[in-house]
Order: sequence, then C-alpha cells, then structure tokens
Amino acid sequence: MGLLFAKLSSFFCNQEHKVIIVGLDNVGKTTILYQFLMNEVVHTSPTIGSNVEEIVVKNTHFLMWDIGGQDSLRASWNTYYSNTEFIILVVDSTDRERLTISKEELYRMLAHEDLRKAAVLIFANKQDKKGCMSAAEISKSLTLSSIRDHPWHIQSCCALTGEGLCQGLEWMTSRVGVR
Repeated sequence: MGLLFAKLSSFFCNQEHKVIIVGLDNVGKTTILYQFLMNEVVHTSPTIGSNVEEIVVKNTHFLMWDIGGQDSLRASWNTYYSNTEFIILVVDSTDRERLTISKEELYRMLAHEDLRKAAVLIFANKQDKKGCMSAAEISKSLTLSSIRDHPWHIQSCCALTGEGLCQGLEWMTSRVGVR
C-alpha cells in the first residue's frame, strides 16, 4: 500500500510544465521531440496540427507540444500559448534566407499576452551541416540581446545525433520555478 501511495502521490504532485516547440517547417522540431522521448531518430513527415509528449528530466515533467511550422499553420500557433512556461524555437542553422521569418515569428510570440512569462530556448539545429551559422551568428541575426522581458538561451544542436539537446533541457530544468 505504501509503495502504491508513493507512486500515486509522485504522479499527482509532480507539476507539469507546458512547452511549445515552434519554428519554420523542416527545421527539426519533431525530430528533437522524439530524440527527447526515445533518444533515437524517428522518420517524420510534416506536422499538421501538433504532436504532444511528456518528457521527464530529473523528476521535472515537461508537456511538450510540437506545433506544425508550415506558413499556413503559423497563424494558429497562438491557440497553444495558454499556460506555456517555455518556448523552444528551433532554427535551421543552414537556412540563412528564412532566418528573418524566424525572427518575425519569435517577436510576434514574445509580444503575446499569454507568453509574457515564458522563457525561451533557441535550438540552433543542424550544426553538423557544412557552412551552417554558429549559435553566435544566429543570436546576432535574431537580435536576442534585445530581449529583456524573457529569460532566453541559445544552444547549438544536432537533432539527428542528439548533440546539444541535453544542455538545452538542463537550462530549462534550471529555470523551473524561477520567475
């Protein structure tokens, strides 16, 4: 009975922290989500709507919403914003042409009332590709240093190998409960 109670209380007492994973289409959002979940690469197709999974890191429960990034779907991102504590913006480090669009979407999100308390993790994905931009270059292009009202962190990563993903999750875990 005691073990069952302990399991049930840990299930109900662990607060979930809502995370939205956003970014343009084909940047690696779903690949990152399933690397978190299974630590392996899963064949994905374009996300229509969303995928949702619970990820547990050091007894911290994150409910992660991977939201489709096609142009036609971005207008509906705001339907996912309520109670969001963390925004993970995934950027394709090789896609210089669309970085401006990522920046516009980021600042549109940061201006939304429902995200006023959200912390922002930017994954500079596809760091394994030749000619990719560094996290510092992406940070400068996104003018992250001008973000004053939201804690933020940029992390180089490779969704295919998982490199850099744990560091991003560790940053999020360190932010839980910090307001």
